[in-house]
Amino acid sequence: MQRIRSVFFYILLLLLIPVSTTGQRKPAAPSYNILFIAVDDLRPELGAYGKSYMHTPHIDQLARTGRVFLNHYVNVPTCGASRYALLTGRLPQTPAALANEAFETFTAGEPRKAQPESFAALFRRNGYTTVGIGKISHAPDGKVYGYNAPVSDKWELPNSWDAFYMDAGKWGTGWNAFFGYAGGTNRQGMKNEVFPYEEKDVPDTAYPDGLTARLAVQQLSALKKQGKPFLLAVGFFKPHLPFTAPKKYWDLYEEAALPLSASPAIPADVNGKSLHNSNEFNQYKMGIEKPSLKTPVSDAYARKLRHAYFAAVSYVDAQVGQVLDALVETGLDKNTIVVLWGDHGWHLGDERVWGKHTLSEYSLRSPLIIRVPGMPAAGSSSGRIVQSVDIYPTLLELAKLAPADTLDGKSLYPALMRRLGKPEPSVAYSYFNRGISIRTGRYRLTKYYRKEMPVIELYDYSADPNETRNQAAQQPSVVKQLLPLIENKKTSIQQYW
Repeated sequence: MQRIRSVFFYILLLLLIPVSTTGQRKPAAPSYNILFIAVDDLRPELGAYGKSYMHTPHIDQLARTGRVFLNHYVNVPTCGASRYALLTGRLPQTPAALANEAFETFTAGEPRKAQPESFAALFRRNGYTTVGIGKISHAPDGKVYGYNAPVSDKWELPNSWDAFYMDAGKWGTGWNAFFGYAGGTNRQGMKNEVFPYEEKDVPDTAYPDGLTARLAVQQLSALKKQGKPFLLAVGFFKPHLPFTAPKKYWDLYEEAALPLSASPAIPADVNGKSLHNSNEFNQYKMGIEKPSLKTPVSDAYARKLRHAYFAAVSYVDAQVGQVLDALVETGLDKNTIVVLWGDHGWHLGDERVWGKHTLSEYSLRSPLIIRVPGMPAAGSSSGRIVQSVDIYPTLLELAKLAPADTLDGKSLYPALMRRLGKPEPSVAYSYFNRGISIRTGRYRLTKYYRKEMPVIELYDYSADPNETRNQAAQQPSVVKQLLPLIENKKTSIQQYW
């Protein structure tokens, strides 16, 4: 017991020491290009993560030549805030950093400051050409405007990009494209009188991600000609709702044979306030069934929805493949770091939820694959617990650049560029719904700052891998050991609760 306690407090000590940059050496000349690929609402339900029923050959090939992080966790389970933490390398400090409007609140319209607004801005200051395509921050085209409003000229990240592109096609605006259906209609234009999925016998470019892939291929060719190091960030929409994809990707799956959730019930000894009634999903008014915590959908409809989601995943996999193929065709793969990152997970009926926005493993765990040219043990996976804020310092160390300020993450350089061994102890932090959650190698401990009981949840993934029971009452000694990691965390957000 004493040894366990020592390990946990050693972890705590490491996490509470700021990563100070004072006195670091002057940044060296850039060496690698960077291709960063963000995928919206992507669960780690991929062939590379051991799901043999999934058709994801292109992401799987990236995994075979890179490093799969099996236990990557986002810091906030909602799109804008997750991306804000990733791009700034900082854990949330205030409730505004937990909202989709985080970029609008903190960076949009701001002048250039001493501290770069994102890792893209830092690379730009160090001689990289930075190009964004699609959904990198929160908005699909990087600009601040409402779903039904005209496109504005206000950028979410005004100091990060040399160029930013979005082909909205027949949909006209980024938000219309984001919620678009084949033919040019969209959710908001149809007043939500739409299905949460669509299967059409159309080419890949009939949906927005096909246009994004085409833009990315064009940009790789242009960036090769310029002869400067670059950071190209490409953001794909699918499998975000609506689950739309060309018919050929639906045809990859036999619906009746698809697996259902391994955790279809609300976990035992958990208050419903920790979950939600799938309101984002239920905005799609033509959905055949309306899930809630009280009324789960039928198995048949669950398979229909999972079929739709899997088709959307296979569609985006094909778009990722186009970009990776272009990287090889241009010869840029020999000197380009590739990062594929999912901005959070998504409950596919797990714990009776259809959506994200929880502090559950299903919402917080997402894919992270990194490939570095010439990396040792390529194709091996890492079981280390990592978090999205680790990506910023990792890219800087790989590029031999110094951060401009303190970052909250830890570089994954050792897990990428040294021979793999036993993962060192580490912790991932996540925040949402008036709660703070930590993930260790075996446990997840969550504390909610609310009236509804219980406010402490503990999951033991060694005994309960599908997160079916809160074991806080059964394992009080583990709660006592882990709780200081929450109560003494670096972030000050708790003071607002």
